Amino acid sequence: MKIKFIGAAQTVTGSQHLISVNGKKILLDCGLFQGKRKEAFEINRNFPFDPSTIDAMLLSHAHLDHSGNIPHLVKSGFKGHIYSTAATVALCQLMLRDSAFLQEKDVVFVNKKRIRQNKNPFESLYTIDDVEKAMTSFIGVQYDRKFEIFPGISATFIDAGHILGSAGILLEIIENGKTTRLGFSGDIGRPEMPILRDPVPIPNADVLIMESTYGDRLHPINDHVEQETVSVINEVIKRGGKIIIPSFAVGRTQLLVYELHQLFDQNKLPIFPIFVDSPLAVNVTEVYRLHPECFDRETYSDFINNHEDPFGFSRLTYTRDVNESKKLNTFKGPCMIISASGMAEGGRILHHLANNIENPNNMILFAGYAAKETLARKIMDGAENVNILGSPYQVKAQIKKMDYFSAHADQNGLLNYVDVAVPDKHKNIFIVHGEPEESLPLKEKMSGKGYTNVHYPKTGEEFEI
Repeated sequence: MKIKFIGAAQTVTGSQHLISVNGKKILLDCGLFQGKRKEAFEINRNFPFDPSTIDAMLLSHAHLDHSGNIPHLVKSGFKGHIYSTAATVALCQLMLRDSAFLQEKDVVFVNKKRIRQNKNPFESLYTIDDVEKAMTSFIGVQYDRKFEIFPGISATFIDAGHILGSAGILLEIIENGKTTRLGFSGDIGRPEMPILRDPVPIPNADVLIMESTYGDRLHPINDHVEQETVSVINEVIKRGGKIIIPSFAVGRTQLLVYELHQLFDQNKLPIFPIFVDSPLAVNVTEVYRLHPECFDRETYSDFINNHEDPFGFSRLTYTRDVNESKKLNTFKGPCMIISASGMAEGGRILHHLANNIENPNNMILFAGYAAKETLARKIMDGAENVNILGSPYQVKAQIKKMDYFSAHADQNGLLNYVDVAVPDKHKNIFIVHGEPEESLPLKEKMSGKGYTNVHYPKTGEEFEI
């Protein structure tokens, strides 16, 4: 058996890991790389393998850094099945269509400049038609149902607690009469978070491919978070400012809405309007409503059993129409605008940042992780000047980051996960989906706990098991 690390190796985005065993090639995830535009353009368009040689694909969850290059994979010759949970299929139907729409729109914009410069126009990475073709390859499977991919190779999806439908993947592989349990964590969620069930570690793995996005840090204690959230919001509202939140349409937005709902119900926040300005987030929230089987007990007891909607309340407005979105640019008075994308690399959030980032009364609130070279990361890291939609802006708004709203396990969560997943400390662990400053401290912690075969593979590196 060979494992080749193609994407999300010593970086966070573009998750792709290739398993070669028993004459078959199985791809785990097929995500978009996000970062410097030119570098991302080249990486996403050029697979380092022939897609037609891939026999099957398994998808951990619907976030674009894990799923976003699937239409291009199919367009380039892949003809196998794509296995994921049923909820992930539903989310991909929305997210990949939205991704195609934005790419086609961006290409039109870029090509206007290229034509003026007498350069050849670009083609979109994929189109909505490509997405529709790719979706016919998906097969939805429920959690904890073992299924055969090929003779001698079976898989099970295990609840990862990260976003709706997210899963760790257990492959049980019989090779030369020996069974190997290969686990891929996908993105690991945080225990005791609202809405979704807690993550379940893949048990007794002989080989574990494991994410490390927050491998260098600890999340704040939950008891302090509510107080800080209320204090931050009240401070901005009191001075008449707006709170702009770049948020991932899947997972983060629903968590924010859920938490705000509870704070309003407890009369801890003043009356002010909240807008979710993202057609994708609106549609994704509908998918969440249709999959209560993924919810935890608290969500059932607080909302579902009382016939209440956890994602809707009187002060909240979901905005689909582009004209309604434009009206927010001239909205008078304090408000909160939650808009995609979380890394501020596209979508309506760019217009809201452009309209609000130079007002010191406003706050740009980041509710999670952003990859290097993205606009969100530049603002987080203290840039005084940024380019938005091709124009320069001074960063005068207050900048705030609250990791509590992240859907990723922190260092302790990752260490607890690996203790259950790999009880034999001499088995192979491969740390992925993390930049060196996040992954290497986790690797060091694992070594300190007695794990003897912890690897941090480079892009393109291959290991024989």
